[in-house]
Amino acid sequence: MLNPASASAAFRIDVVSIFPELVRVVAGFGVVGRALRCGLLELRTHDLRDHTRDRHRQVDDAPFGGGAGMVLKPEPIVSAVESIRTENSGQVILLEPWGERLNQPLAAQLSESSGLIIVCGRYEGIDDRVRQSLGAREVSIGDYVLSGAELPAMVLIDAVARLRPGVVGAGESLNQDTFAPEPGGWPQFTRPAEYRGLRVPEVLLSGDHTAIARWRRQHARRPVPSTEKP
Repeated sequence: MLNPASASAAFRIDVVSIFPELVRVVAGFGVVGRALRCGLLELRTHDLRDHTRDRHRQVDDAPFGGGAGMVLKPEPIVSAVESIRTENSGQVILLEPWGERLNQPLAAQLSESSGLIIVCGRYEGIDDRVRQSLGAREVSIGDYVLSGAELPAMVLIDAVARLRPGVVGAGESLNQDTFAPEPGGWPQFTRPAEYRGLRVPEVLLSGDHTAIARWRRQHARRPVPSTEKP
C-alpha cells in the first residue's frame, strides 16, 4: 500500500500483478507520487500469487487447444478482485492488446468513476472467463508487444490520476494538453532568448497575449495518426 487508507476522499486504484513491487516503484514519482503523498490518490497493489491455493502458488497453465506460452488462470484473479471489491466498487480493467484503445476521452471517463481495479496480464494473456465473470473492461495502450502489463497499468494510472481534481496544480495546464478540447502542443521556448543563432519568435516576447494566443493556435501540433494495417 502506497498511501494511508485514512484518506477517505482519495480516488482508489487497486492493481493485481505478479510483480506488484514494479508498480509501487514507478508510482512513487512525479504527479502520481505527489497525489499519493497529498492523499488525493490511494494506490494498493496485490500479489496475484497470494490468491493461489496450491503449494506451488501457480498462477498460469498451458492453453487449451495448444499453442506456445502460458495463460493466467481464472481462479486467483477472480479471488483477488472479489476480495478487493469489498472496499473498491470501481470498474475492473484488464490490460490486453486487443482492448479498446486508451485515449484522452477514455481517461477522462475513467477518472470520473468510483475507482479502478486493474489486472496486469502476462504471458499469452488472461483466461477469458475472468472477463466474463467480472464484467471487466479490456483496455490497450497501443499496438506493440510488451513483456507484461505493469508499465501499461502505470500509463493508465498516470493518465487518469492527473485528471482528478487537485492532482495537477494548475487547471490551465490540463486545458492546454495536447489532447484537450482546445488546441495544444505548440512549440515551447524558454530562456535564453537566443541559442546557437536560433531566436525565440518575437511575438512570444511581445507581451501581447492576444497575438500570442493567435500564434499558438496557428502553430498547434497534433499527434500523427497511427498507421492502419492494410
